[in-house]
Amino acid sequence: MKRITIGNSALTASEISLGCMRMADLSKEDANKVINTALENGIDFFDHADIYGGGKSEEVFADAIDMNATIREKMILQSKCGIRQGFFDFSKEHIISSVEGSLKRLKTDYLDTLLLHRPDTLFEPEEVAVAFTELEKSGKVRHFGVSNQNPGQIELLKKYVDQELIANQLQFSIMHTGMIDTGFNVNMTIDPSLDRDGGILEYSRLNNMTIQAWSPFQYGFFEGVFLDNDKFPELNKTIDKIAADKGVTNSAIAVAWIQRHPASFQTVVGTMNPGRIADIAKASDVTLSREEWYEIYRAAGNQLP
Repeated sequence: MKRITIGNSALTASEISLGCMRMADLSKEDANKVINTALENGIDFFDHADIYGGGKSEEVFADAIDMNATIREKMILQSKCGIRQGFFDFSKEHIISSVEGSLKRLKTDYLDTLLLHRPDTLFEPEEVAVAFTELEKSGKVRHFGVSNQNPGQIELLKKYVDQELIANQLQFSIMHTGMIDTGFNVNMTIDPSLDRDGGILEYSRLNNMTIQAWSPFQYGFFEGVFLDNDKFPELNKTIDKIAADKGVTNSAIAVAWIQRHPASFQTVVGTMNPGRIADIAKASDVTLSREEWYEIYRAAGNQLP
């Protein structure tokens, strides 16, 4: 498994991360198998959020491995906060209480990374800065970042916080390529030319901020997976052909396509199937050629200008 440096930090991690949103539904035995399969295949970065399973996903994770200091040092734990029932909340009180809750559920003294989970338009950056500083000084959070934010929102936060923002979690997949489409269609009057994210891809590269790509197998907004889906025959034909040539599964190719980009994405995969985790991990050993990468992009229905 290839390792990457997360943003402007000394934190290095697997280029593929395991998203734990669905872990709440697993038994202790099944969750243990999922976590250990990830570790055995070089995946040491685990992505959580306080809302996943209403907090149960974090509890199941910790119980499954009988969390202790020895195993804690073998993994990197990230959690997110800010989404509440019907609203967003970046208040100091909520950020700190959320972290306290995650630490308790994960049975650990610290989070390696905390992300603000989706933008809160009512947030006061000075208040977030106080929360971040308190969490950092207490040793409860070592690194900070955001999720689903554009450059302007990030810059506003950076004006006030003392900590480096090392990551931004954004939806990205073969079938969700807005941050790439605009770069191909500069100064054109077609839909793919519309800048919907403020140039977040280029901003992230200029500022050495790691993009964590979520929903790497989804199309639309949680409409379903595109792999083995009859709605996308040309795409699946192309992916399957390349997968056969490389001796890996179609899931591995979908992740390898993301990892081929020089922006050094960290792909967050959410499967709770140990076999699929092992298959996906092989993406780290696959390097697509330019021709293969663009062939997949075109097969997804994209036209190059």
